[in-house]
Amino acid sequence: MTPPMTKGNLYLIPTPLGDTGFEAGLPALNMQIISGIDTFIVEELRTARRFLRKAGYVKDFETVTFYLLNEHTPDAEATSMLENASRGQHIGLLSEAGLPCIADPGNIVVRLAHRKGIRVIPLTGPSSIMLALMSSGLNGQNFVFHGYLPVKPDERTKSLRELENAASRGGQTQIFIETPYRNMAMLESILKTCSATLTLCIAADLSLDTEWIRSMPVQEWKKQKPELHKRPAVFLLGV
Repeated sequence: MTPPMTKGNLYLIPTPLGDTGFEAGLPALNMQIISGIDTFIVEELRTARRFLRKAGYVKDFETVTFYLLNEHTPDAEATSMLENASRGQHIGLLSEAGLPCIADPGNIVVRLAHRKGIRVIPLTGPSSIMLALMSSGLNGQNFVFHGYLPVKPDERTKSLRELENAASRGGQTQIFIETPYRNMAMLESILKTCSATLTLCIAADLSLDTEWIRSMPVQEWKKQKPELHKRPAVFLLGV
C-alpha cells in the first residue's frame, strides 16, 4: 500500500513594520524557510513581491503561485489556497506589515489549515502591538487589543469612555489603532473625552529610524500635541 503523501506546512511569515531591511527584526532562519516556498498567500501582490526580493528571494515570480487574501475575500476561496499543501508543498502566509493575522487578514486560512490537518508554523518577527505595550510602562499582565475604534465622533467618544472605565476598574491596558490619516482626530477625541489623570501612550513609527514613543497623563498631552498625521501609530490607555 502506498503511504499517504506528507502534507506541506503553512508558514506564517512576518514582514518589517516599515521601509527597513529584511534584517530589521527578522531572523536569518526566516529567509531559509522562505527560499523553499513556491506558494504565497498575500494581501497585496506588489508589496509582497517587493518584500520577497528585499529578503533575497531569487525564484522567478512567473513560477510562483500567489493568492490574494483581504477582508473582501469570500471564505469559500480560502479553501483553494491550501490545495498545494495537500500535495506536499509548503505555503507562506505573508503579512503586509508585522505579524500575519494580527490586525491583519489571514485567520480564516489558519483556521482551515487546522481543520485540514496542515501544520501551522508561526515565524518570529515584529509586532507593533507588543512593541508598544512593552515600551508603554502600562500593565503588561492584563491587556486587550480593540483594533480600530468607530470613526463617527459620537460612537468613538462612547468607545473611549468604555475603554477608560475598563482601564480604571481593573487596571487593564486598552490598546487600539487608527488609520494613519485619522490619527490627529483620534488624539483630539482622547484628549477631550478621557480624564486628565488617565495615562496615554502613543507609539509611532515603531522599529523605524523615526520611532517615537511617549507615555504621559492626558493632561500633559494637552500641553504638547505631537504631529501624527500619516504615521503608523498605536494608542494605549491605562492607569
